[in-house]
Amino acid sequence: MESEEKLAGGNMTAVSRIGNTVRRDVGFWTKQVHMLLAHLRAKGIQEVPTPLGFDEQGREILTFIPGLVGHYPLPEFLRTDEVLISAARLLRRIHDATEDIAQIYQSGWQSPTQEPIEVICHGDFAPYNCVFDKGKLIGVIDFDNAHPGNREWDLAYALYRFAPITDPSNPENYGTIQEQCRRVRLFCDEYGLRERSKIIQATKSRIAYMADYLRQGAANGDKRLQANIDEGHLEIYTTDYAYLDSNYEQFLMAIN
Repeated sequence: MESEEKLAGGNMTAVSRIGNTVRRDVGFWTKQVHMLLAHLRAKGIQEVPTPLGFDEQGREILTFIPGLVGHYPLPEFLRTDEVLISAARLLRRIHDATEDIAQIYQSGWQSPTQEPIEVICHGDFAPYNCVFDKGKLIGVIDFDNAHPGNREWDLAYALYRFAPITDPSNPENYGTIQEQCRRVRLFCDEYGLRERSKIIQATKSRIAYMADYLRQGAANGDKRLQANIDEGHLEIYTTDYAYLDSNYEQFLMAIN
């Protein structure tokens, strides 16, 4: 019998590897996530795990994607334009592949729907949910926060994480503001975003949403979210929001 190995990450869900499979705790949303993964693979997106059902402990079974997950602080070879471009293109492919099901599967997700509904959002598209090999993005994982929504909502969080749009005090920050602006534009270019007048505001809204999510969850007794606050995540979101707010016009001008 193959041994079980606890995997790094899994901030909100316990994750283990057994052989070439990953085992994760399930939620009421897992059925929808498996439907989404199967749909994406049927549409030719092989960069996502294949759902394989459930084990004797009731955990979901997914195929393991070998490679390096982009945990912070990101090494230099994961800060390249090539990584950013591949991320933008993959997110576009995921969005395009889900246009046909976004209106059909509107319930059963962990995260709330974000109107207007255009696609199924990944919900947490960031380096820490991507798998890399030799500096190339080869996979995206953890669709637990997937939900029906609009492209800008999902794209906004990806910009926040991949540009990144972060205050210099953020331990995950890198690059000058000029470099961040250039990378925001490059991501939008490679995604193929034509209408850009609202994307920076959407990014502000997305950061504010994450801060509110932590506050409300902790206030409702969620110990995991309180732990995130204790670790400084709420302060980081608040600082990053203020940074983007004060440099709003510079980012907006850079992408148009």
